[in-house]
Amino acid sequence: MSTLVTEGVAVRRGPGRPRDEDIDQQIIAATLELIDAEEQVTVSRIVARSGVSRAALYRRWESLTVLIAAALDVGRTVPEAYPADVDLREAVFAGLMDPADAAGYSEQRFRQRIRLVMADRALQRAYWRSHVARRRVPLESALRAGVERGILRADLDVEACFDAIAGVAYYQIVVRGESLSAEDTRARLRSALDVIWRGMTA
Repeated sequence: MSTLVTEGVAVRRGPGRPRDEDIDQQIIAATLELIDAEEQVTVSRIVARSGVSRAALYRRWESLTVLIAAALDVGRTVPEAYPADVDLREAVFAGLMDPADAAGYSEQRFRQRIRLVMADRALQRAYWRSHVARRRVPLESALRAGVERGILRADLDVEACFDAIAGVAYYQIVVRGESLSAEDTRARLRSALDVIWRGMTA
C-alpha cells in the first residue's frame, strides 16, 4: 500500500488490512487529551498515552499534521442542506448567532484550534482542505440559490460573503477575546451582519 501527501492533506491508501476503529479512537482520544491540556502534541506522547504503537499510528495517519487536523474536528458536523424555500437571512443569522459549543464543539477547543493552526501553516491548510471547506458547502449552495432566485445580487461573490460573515464571529473570539454567548457580543454580531446582508441583497 502507498500514501500520497499533498500540502499536508491525506490521500487515503488503497485496499489492505481493515482499520481497527477502536485503535483509531484511542489515537484520536490521546491526541485530544494533549490538545486540551495545552501540551505539545508529538508522536511519542500520543503513543505513550494511547498505548498504540508508532507503526499502527502511521498506518492510519501518514503525518502528525493530518492526525491533529482529524482530532481537532471531533465534535463538529457538516450542516444539512438548506431547504429550497429557506429564509436565507434568518438562516445566516441563526448560523452566526449560535455559540461555538452548540454542536458539541466547545469554545475552549475552538481556541486551542486557533492556537495550533496559527502556529503551523501546514496544519492550517490541512484542516482547511480536509474539514473546514466541506462545512461551507451547504450555506454557499444556499447563497447561490438565492442569487438564482433573485434575492441576492447577480454579481455576488459567494465565497467572499461567507468569509465576511464568518469573519465577524472569528474577530470577536480571536481578536477581541469575547464570548459568542455574551449579549453585547451578540448585538455586535447582529449589527455587523445587517450591514453585510444589505450589501448582498439584490
